[in-house]
Formats: sequence, structure tokens, C-alpha cells
Amino acid sequence: MDRDLADVIVIGAGPNGLTAAVELARAGLGVEVYEAADAVGGGARTEELTLPGFRHDPCSTAHPFGAGSPVFNSLPLREHGLEWAHAELPMAHPFPDGTAAVLARDVGETAASLGPRDAGAYRRLVEPFTGRWDALAGDVLRPQWAGLPRHPLLFARFGAVGGLPVALLARRFRHERARGLLAGAAAHLVGPMTGPVTAGGALTFLLAGHDGGWPFARGGSQAISDALASLLRVHGGVIRTGVTVTTLADLPPARAYVFDTSPTALARIAGLDRAYRGFRYGPATFKVDYALDGPVPWTAPQARRAGTVHLGPSYGEIGAAMRAVTRGREPEVPFVLTAQPTLADPSRAPEGKHVFYAYCHVPNGWRGDATAAIEAQIERFAPGFTDRVLARAVSGPARLAARNANYVGGDALCGSTAGLRAVIRPALRRVPYATSDPAVFLCSQATPPGPGVHGMCGHHAARAVLRALERAR
Repeated sequence: MDRDLADVIVIGAGPNGLTAAVELARAGLGVEVYEAADAVGGGARTEELTLPGFRHDPCSTAHPFGAGSPVFNSLPLREHGLEWAHAELPMAHPFPDGTAAVLARDVGETAASLGPRDAGAYRRLVEPFTGRWDALAGDVLRPQWAGLPRHPLLFARFGAVGGLPVALLARRFRHERARGLLAGAAAHLVGPMTGPVTAGGALTFLLAGHDGGWPFARGGSQAISDALASLLRVHGGVIRTGVTVTTLADLPPARAYVFDTSPTALARIAGLDRAYRGFRYGPATFKVDYALDGPVPWTAPQARRAGTVHLGPSYGEIGAAMRAVTRGREPEVPFVLTAQPTLADPSRAPEGKHVFYAYCHVPNGWRGDATAAIEAQIERFAPGFTDRVLARAVSGPARLAARNANYVGGDALCGSTAGLRAVIRPALRRVPYATSDPAVFLCSQATPPGPGVHGMCGHHAARAVLRALERAR
């Protein structure tokens, strides 16, 4: 192996590692990326998990923050094959009576779906921010203590609401429809509804949906990773797949090493034994991918038009599920998140067939089987669903962790997001991407702004690397 000094080596070719690599290469540095898997992508890959011709995303599939990512939108990714595919509605939240609340691109349509008692309250909540996503996203999708926001008044107004527990925000609404919609959005953070900043998490998901939808990458999430890899190669970056790195001695010497890994993997590989000793992983994901003979037979018509469908009708039911998993217990009734990519992109399945994606949360490292519980929840809102199943691919925590070493114990968010851990990640540091070794950096979704396929963790880590290299120079 060539032992000449490299500029930057990136370990891990997920969306954040690739984004960091692209930004560093565009700054004129020589960049090499090492990936243990046989292809780039990490949590943004696409494979035929069930039957030939059915293209599934093993992890992330709907991308509200990908379409609204400041760094993705600053890069020519469309020229490298990335195209967003939108369902008619970003999200639906059905109820047992056959109706549904919706997250639509239009605020008025969303408000109307909540009923007359709460339509006005919803408008008052979101309208100060609608149409201003580009301004807000840059200030929200970053470490909150990293200097003054670019739009301080807008950010202060967001913070006045976003810093609250979603349990408190839900009191603005009278009916279960609005409260359920809000809880479903907050549950993406996988923490108790009483935790601070959970209102900000819910509001960010809703605003992203109003601005850019919750789209899918046409052809599958792999298209995001492939576009980043293609752009990196244009700027001279080198990607080496199928290489497992166990220690820095496995790599050429470099001025900087950037890890798109879990914090504990960084500590092990870089020999920083005391780093991240207090880091906590969160609840695990239990996921089932389906090949279907036809569309899901939702009772609610709105759910038949939505790319994402949340299954947990009441605030109380969703809150109970989140409390259980964060306390290490299996929920009595899981909150199930589902996605219907073929509504937006029929090319991902044979003609007339569909791919479908459903998951819930379980305790970290859980060894049970939640398939029956997930399907019971789907049947509750789509009677006859199981009759349309041609094949299923089940991924519990152990399988998820085996596929992606960053998902310790099946935690696909790469660290607990309960309470202030949603923003203080992976530890309370002025520069959360830096470590005690001035040449070693972390860029995974364990860092701010946290989980999601948006590349912003990689973007901010790349800025930290460039500053450090400039100081060293």
C-alpha cells in the first residue's frame, strides 16, 4: 500500500461521509474514502430484498430533509442522477373511523384535515415559518451554539416553540386529530413526548413537508449515495469498497481522518479509549419490507395518496409506545411508520406491483419478532393487507446491526435522541466533530444536526477539518 501522506481519509461511505469527502475534495484536498461494504451508501442503499424486480431501501426511504438539505441543494447532484419523486401527499395519519389527517404541501389542506376546532391553531403554529425553509434550515440544521444564526429573529421565533416538549405544544389543540399528527411527527425522534426540544423536532418535520414534501429518490435511496460518489470522483476523490478498517494502522498516513461511523467505533479504531465513554445508544428499529400484489387497501382515501403513513391514531397511544421503548420495554401497541415508494416511483416494482416499508421501535438489542404486531397495526387501518403480500424481508435489531455496524444494537439513529441528546450529540463540546486527537474527526449522524439523510453532519465536519488544517498550516 502506498504510504505517502494523504490529505484526508474518510472511513465510511454513508451520505455524511460522502458529503464530507465531496466538500473537502472541492476545497482542493486529496480525499480517499474507505468503506467496509461492497458498495457505497450506508443507510441510503437500495437492494432487491424480497423478489426480483422489487427494489427496497434497507434503511431510510422518505427524505424530507434530503430534499430540503442546504448542502445537497448547493451541490449539482441532479447532474449526477439524483431526482426526487413525490407522492400526491407527503404524509397521512389515518384514524379507525376511516378518515385521516394529512401533511400536505399546502398549509390550508393540512389545517382543514384537522377539523374546524384546530385548523386555526395549526395555521398560527406554522405560518410564521412557511415559505422560509431555506432561511430556517441553515440555522436549525447545525450545532445550536455554533455562533449567531444568520436569521436571528426567525430562529428566535422558532426556538420559542421548538424548545418546548411536544406534550406542552399539543395542548394548543383540542381534537385528537391534530394531537395525533403532532405526536407522529415527534416520534421520529424516538423519545418521550415530555422531553425538551421534541416540539422542535415535530415542527421541523412538518415545515419540511410543507416546503419540499417528503419525497423518495427516484430509483431508490441508493441514487443519493451514487450521486455523491459520482461528484466526488469528478473532484479527484478515490473510493475503496470492501475494506474493513480495524485500526488506523490499516490506512495510509494522513493529515486528517474523518469517521462516518458510530462514536464507539471511532474510539476503538483510532485508539481513543476514553472517548465517548458516556455515549448512549437509543431504541432499536424493527423493520419489514414487503413485495405486494397491489396497493395497500387503506380504509382512509387520503392514505392511498400518501408517500408516508403513520399508524398510531392517538397522542396517548404514540406516547405510550415511545415511553416503553425508551425504558427498555416492548410497547403493547407499536407506533408503526410506513412508506409507499411506488406511489411516487412505479419503476421500483414490476408493473402493477408495489414495494412497501414498515417499521416500529423496540428496545435496543431486542431479540423478539415484531412482525405480527406490525401487521396487526397495518390491518387495523387496511383490512386485507396481508392478502396482498407476495414476500417479506424481516430485519430485527441484530440483522440491522449486522448489515450496518453503525447501528449498534439496532439503533438506526446512531445514538439516543431522547431529550437534550437530540441536540447535544455525541458529547457536549464546542466543536462536536472534533476529538482529543487533532487529526481525528467524527461526521456521522451521531453529530449535530442528527439523524436523517441530509449530509449536514458531513458538511459541518468538513468545515471543522478545513479550519483545523488551516490552523496546522
